[in-house]
Amino acid sequence: MSMNNQGRPTGIQNSDSAVPETVTGNRGLQIEEPLIFEQDSAGRCGVDLPEVPAVGPRLGAVKPRGRIGLPGLAEPQVVRHYTRLSQKNYAIDSGLYPLGSCTMKHNPRLNEKMARLPGFADVHPLQPESTVQGALELMAELGRWLATLTGMAAVTLAPAAGAHGEMCGIMAIRSAHDAKGDKGRTKILVPESAHGTNPATAAACGYAVEAIPATEDGRVDLEALKAKLGPDVAGLMLTNPNTCGLFERDIITIAEAVHAAGAYFYCDGANFNAIVGRVRPADLGIDVMHINLHKTFSTPHGGGGPGSGPVVFAESLAPFVPVPYVVQDKDGAFRLVEQAGDGPAFGRMKAFHGQMGMFVRALAYMMSHGADGLRQVANDAVLNANYLLARLQDVMTPSFDGPCMHECLFDDRFLKGTGVTTLDIAKALIDEGFHPMTMYFPLVVHGALLIEPTETESKASLDQFVTALRALAERAKSGDVAYFQGAPRLTPRRRLDETAAARKPVLRWTPAVEPETVAAE
Repeated sequence: MSMNNQGRPTGIQNSDSAVPETVTGNRGLQIEEPLIFEQDSAGRCGVDLPEVPAVGPRLGAVKPRGRIGLPGLAEPQVVRHYTRLSQKNYAIDSGLYPLGSCTMKHNPRLNEKMARLPGFADVHPLQPESTVQGALELMAELGRWLATLTGMAAVTLAPAAGAHGEMCGIMAIRSAHDAKGDKGRTKILVPESAHGTNPATAAACGYAVEAIPATEDGRVDLEALKAKLGPDVAGLMLTNPNTCGLFERDIITIAEAVHAAGAYFYCDGANFNAIVGRVRPADLGIDVMHINLHKTFSTPHGGGGPGSGPVVFAESLAPFVPVPYVVQDKDGAFRLVEQAGDGPAFGRMKAFHGQMGMFVRALAYMMSHGADGLRQVANDAVLNANYLLARLQDVMTPSFDGPCMHECLFDDRFLKGTGVTTLDIAKALIDEGFHPMTMYFPLVVHGALLIEPTETESKASLDQFVTALRALAERAKSGDVAYFQGAPRLTPRRRLDETAAARKPVLRWTPAVEPETVAAE
């Protein structure tokens, strides 16, 4: 059975009379593309290979009993298949990507050119240090920029992603308490407005997690925080600006209270784009913070490729920086400190030194902008978000009074009594040619719609997005429920049965007749 028939519609399925059916199922340049396994033709191959010489058994009792099920295709089929799939993707190169708390900004092509330079693109982590002095100098310079922008004393570039950086920070906090013999600190406090990975990280590191409620204006409840501080608290994990798109105005008072209780202050730096060049986190009393290079410093997002989540440390936690890190000797040569030695550091976060391609891209972004340019990045990111808030607040319901920081948050009160949900708005937005905003997060408001435009969107781009959202909001209020419940209509696939997809997901293609597989006899 085709996977297309398992739990999801098989075609474009336009029931609207105005949209004609086609014989092929194609719709102009939107090609109805089968799965690659469905294009299998036994014996077909894109290359000519010599016959495999006979060899003796190498797997003991395990012997092949039939085909392993890989599809046979010619080279043009393979190229067309993946090209057509790529054309169905939405990407930052296609248009506005308004996911809140994701900072989906443009990835400058200059960065890509730099990352492909010989010596950076082909560097190997096991090369002798004498042959990679340029790469080590670049890592040191990137660390210097990060330390300068944050006001911190030490940096590690090793963590492979933001959540990995969170773990690094919490492990440093644990190491600091252990070094003082303070074994009774078993809790991490996490505000409700923090990123969702924060409590998961604290729990993964063995801490009990206690939530701190938000006030009616979307910020940390200072009195509730102080009431939970005590000798059993190891630290606070706070996102600033928070996921409501608001700056924590009591942050210095919060830091003082945390430190007075003998705990450490971890800041999630995922939203650093809103304050880069304007505020140094160390000046706010923060002890440790991770930075997402793919957010603030424009390295590519996701796609299964390498990430990077450097962590910066204040003087209070500088002795606990994990290895490896770059140092410069008196003779000017750069080298990696690979062993933790006799100091209190907890070791290393990953096998090697981090993601070199991401380091090159991030430093290229920093150097091309300069300090004044990075400050302008924050200014424009905040300006764009507030422009959206101002243009939409009369037809949608802002969750909190403005101004906001880098993202604006709406809830579903404007949909009350319409029969239309936040999910319906998102699905209809796809038909308008936009990737939906972040939905149902943060959890502190009902039916959240969180929008982050970033600084790289033009006014024309924002105006087009506003026009679409305003029209959808007004259509929902007019009572056209059927329009929203049928959306999206113009996509390769229509809306899934959300309940069935969650409870009975189909995660692999199953052929009509299963091929014999490799098994032990």
